[in-house]
Amino acid sequence: MPTTHTQTLQTRKLGKSNLEVSALGLGCMGMSFSYGPPKDKKEMTDLLHAAVDRGITFFDTAEVYGPFTNEELLGEALSPIRKQVVIATKFGFDLSGSDHRPGAAAVNSQPAHIKQAVEGSLKRLKIETIDLLYQHRVDPNVPIEDVAGAVKELIQAGKVKHFGLSEAGVKTIRRSHAVQPVTALQSEYSLWWRKPEAEVLPTLEELGIGLVPYSPLGKGFLTGKIDESAKFDSTDFRSKLPRFTPEALKANQAVVDLLGKIAKEKGATPAQIALAWLLAQKPWIVPIPGTTKLSRLDENIGSLEIKLTADDLREINAAAEKITVEGDRYPENLQKMTGL
Repeated sequence: MPTTHTQTLQTRKLGKSNLEVSALGLGCMGMSFSYGPPKDKKEMTDLLHAAVDRGITFFDTAEVYGPFTNEELLGEALSPIRKQVVIATKFGFDLSGSDHRPGAAAVNSQPAHIKQAVEGSLKRLKIETIDLLYQHRVDPNVPIEDVAGAVKELIQAGKVKHFGLSEAGVKTIRRSHAVQPVTALQSEYSLWWRKPEAEVLPTLEELGIGLVPYSPLGKGFLTGKIDESAKFDSTDFRSKLPRFTPEALKANQAVVDLLGKIAKEKGATPAQIALAWLLAQKPWIVPIPGTTKLSRLDENIGSLEIKLTADDLREINAAAEKITVEGDRYPENLQKMTGL
């Protein structure tokens, strides 16, 4: 069990919702799914407790991670300290088939399916209310108004507190927000994926919606620990991503070199600069770097101590603008499921 002497970290509010969370959350997917074989349950439980001890209050999971096993892990580890934490999970995939590789399951956001998914998540997480419930991917076959309406009913029933969207485009965000206010958008955002800056960030600012960047360290690339000779196991979904081919990794090394240069000046690591850069963009941004190692958790938390000046940010932006990032972030079948 985690001790009650938890440190306090800086907190941030996600949009106008007043959902207050630690300024960095913890993405839990890799503990059970996607980055190679599932990790040891006891080790991951200890890591979750260590995160709580260090002041992290925001934990991110989804029914599709495993499927189901990641929610079960969090349920066992965090339900005894339920009042100290904010748990976010996601619905939106049809898990009745046998193929649960990332992106293999079909989307399903039919209102009846959402309600069924929520009952399952509540049970696995051993909680009575989901703090933040995201639609995992936009379902082109279900009007977003119907999705938002179903979540609104779940909020009225006391089963959910806040509604979120993941990888949605601005039209979807506006349409759903009109039915049930959206608390947060989860989206990939980092120094090597800056597309949200064009339309998404201004829309979120206008509507008072928080942003939760996933893969804020570029799926590990921005830590500086991956180069063109990297080999990925077939159970690691990076082995299928265009951006992780040897050619793309070589071309994109310039982004890591830039982070390394700033890191040296600040006595920090490239990962810490990548996170500090994100945190400096807007006060309502809460990145959720994932890790399975205590040393990385501590390194990520250290990013909260780094202050990037306006000059630092200008230097990073000027250098980053000269770098062309190579490779799509997803293969075509997964790319279709983003930004509708």
